[in-house]
Amino acid sequence: MNTKQVDESLAMLRATRAKIQTIFDNYTFDQLNRIPAGFNNNLLWNAGHVIATMELLTSGLASQPLPSDQAFIDRYRKGSKPAPPCPDKDYETIGMGLKSSINQLEADLQDLDFRKFRMYTTSYGVTLNSINEALAFNNVHEAMHLGTMLALEKLV
Repeated sequence: MNTKQVDESLAMLRATRAKIQTIFDNYTFDQLNRIPAGFNNNLLWNAGHVIATMELLTSGLASQPLPSDQAFIDRYRKGSKPAPPCPDKDYETIGMGLKSSINQLEADLQDLDFRKFRMYTTSYGVTLNSINEALAFNNVHEAMHLGTMLALEKLV
């Protein structure tokens, strides 16, 4: 694991998550759950999705335990759709998890063994071969969802 590259990826992740957190914090529960015409998801689902996907791309592909429970992962993983309103527990978990999940990942990267990373080809067609590549790709993924959230917030 390239420590400098990991530090750079985590810094970029924190910057993107800060923007996502701001959007999440600026809207009511009802607004976060609203699915505007022409969209198939909402602000809340996108915020939960980045947490679930980060865990799957990092811990999951390295055969480490996922920090979130399987039900949460299933509700927000790739291919899932929001079923508003989301459970109150998820609203709280997502609100806190936008920041705490990065802190957990950082601790896990120091404490757990990520050398048994399973190769994975993303829907972008990018093949991930290591935790460093997963962290870099996760930043691309989170930036894409931040863009979706910026579009959604204009409509809620």
